[in-house]
Amino acid sequence: MITLETPRLFIRPWTLQQSDREVFHSIMSDPAIRKFYVTRLSRHESDTLLEEVVRSFPDDALAWQAACLKSSGAPIGYTGLSRVAYELPITPCVEIGWQFLPVYWNKGYATEAARALLAHGFQHHKLNEIVAFAVHNNHASIAVMEKIGMQRDCDAGFDHPVVPAGFEHLNPQVVYRARPETQSS
Repeated sequence: MITLETPRLFIRPWTLQQSDREVFHSIMSDPAIRKFYVTRLSRHESDTLLEEVVRSFPDDALAWQAACLKSSGAPIGYTGLSRVAYELPITPCVEIGWQFLPVYWNKGYATEAARALLAHGFQHHKLNEIVAFAVHNNHASIAVMEKIGMQRDCDAGFDHPVVPAGFEHLNPQVVYRARPETQSS
């Protein structure tokens, strides 16, 4: 099932196929990708998480999904719209996010996927707002947020509650918001 297409990508639910398992593990274990996260996962941990992602895929498809190249069908990262499942100062909310394998960085894939996801969220899901948040110095993700027209909410920044002692460099989080009326067609 393809959830969304862009000129170069299609976004679809994750599967338990070996190719999806390998890419999912690469994303969850790569030090460059996980620079702004507390953990990197072992193969067993990432397989267990992927199994949960597949098992709990929601009917409305508001979930993290595989971003795949149209040219080959190969997954190259994950992206999507997802309800934030834990309490934050900005919840309840639907978050947009992305993580791509480093070989695909700086090629516009995250921006391309995110633009399509915003439009899909507002038009298909009739969302009133979509948020994104990132570590304050995650300049690459912040640049994507700005490229897709999201606006920083300077009053909404927060320290992430899942960041443990010893990882203070992962706080504060900055918050960006998009609303249907602020998006260009």
